[in-house]
Amino acid sequence: MTYWIFVITAFLLFVFLLLLLRNTKRIGEVGKRLEDFSSLKDEFLVMRKEISDRLSDVSRTTGVSTRIMADVQKGLGVVEEATKRVLDLSQGLQEIQQILSPPKLRGSLGELFLEELLAQVLPAEAYKIQYQFKTGSTVDAAIKIGSRLVPVDAKFPLENFKRVIESQTEEERASIRRRFLTDVKKHINDIAEKYILPDEGTYDFALMYIPAENIYYEIITRDESAREERGIFSYAIERKVIPVSPNSFYAYLQVIALGLKGMTLEKNARQILENLKRIEGDLGRFREDFEVLGKHLRDAEAKYADADKNLARIENKLISLEKPQVSELSD
Repeated sequence: MTYWIFVITAFLLFVFLLLLLRNTKRIGEVGKRLEDFSSLKDEFLVMRKEISDRLSDVSRTTGVSTRIMADVQKGLGVVEEATKRVLDLSQGLQEIQQILSPPKLRGSLGELFLEELLAQVLPAEAYKIQYQFKTGSTVDAAIKIGSRLVPVDAKFPLENFKRVIESQTEEERASIRRRFLTDVKKHINDIAEKYILPDEGTYDFALMYIPAENIYYEIITRDESAREERGIFSYAIERKVIPVSPNSFYAYLQVIALGLKGMTLEKNARQILENLKRIEGDLGRFREDFEVLGKHLRDAEAKYADADKNLARIENKLISLEKPQVSELSD
């Protein structure tokens, strides 16, 4: 009986040890798994932080995008408003074009542009607007260079040029262009006859102000298809009338302004030379007076030396006269 109790006890103990060993192994595995879980937990926390940071970046980016969209919408509003203003301005320009259709008013506008260019570059005393000659003719502007004048006309004929632009066919354009060139030639002749007046103080040439660059280009080019023997520009130069556009006229004015400055410098230099000559004459007269004064001073010095010598002789005589009297009194 005791034997079987021992056997059963030993068996139970063996089973218990076996279970204990298996549980210990499982506990080790569980511990390892717990360690792995802890590592995964740390990695999860890191990933969570990264995701949180990225979400913050996304939030900031979203905020920036929102602001950009707001700015874009604001800019679109400004563009829309500017477009509306441009449309309004376009309508206004069409109205102005209709208002400026009379030839006289367009001439006045050209004169206004001419006056503005002159005021921008030249001093007020270097030009005169609406200069009238003794003949009764009045030129739009006269530029004073030295002692003479350069006449400038701004009443350019534009009627037929507008028709040239609006022409539909080449034949119509060529016909209207011939009429336009005829108008320009007549205008050149009028300028040459009315304003180039050397007897009244003008130079032997005049300037014809053309108010737009495209018109100026039309003037200086020769149409081969129209069989023109020479262009309007050559004809104008022959008549001593120089066509100028706003750009070329501005360049001419710059050269004239430099010339006026050079003339002013020359005038100032001439005045300086005259003043130097005057000072030189004054200095010569002062030199003469100074030499006379020096001669008088030298004469006075000689007289002073003679007087000093005479005074010394008189003093010596007085001393010699006093010595015997003193000796007699002592005896």
